[in-house]
Amino acid sequence: MTKDEITVWLFARFRELAGAEAISVGVPPASTVAELRRQLALHWPDAAELLAASAVAVNADYASDDRVVGPADEVALIPPVSGG
Repeated sequence: MTKDEITVWLFARFRELAGAEAISVGVPPASTVAELRRQLALHWPDAAELLAASAVAVNADYASDDRVVGPADEVALIPPVSGG
């Protein structure tokens, strides 16, 4: 099965966990944000809980889990922000 390579830009805690600004994730063609989250959780189990609570932006717009993503899209993981 062919896979699309999606570059996912990381911010805050994700960047710390990965030790990188971005990671590449292989997903089946025409995958949704939900599938991308599943693939990230499989390959990055320590971040699974944080992934579930985080926002995903596609092409600078917040995306719902049913949004289809492809290799030409700019995807970012944005963890929840706490303040005080």
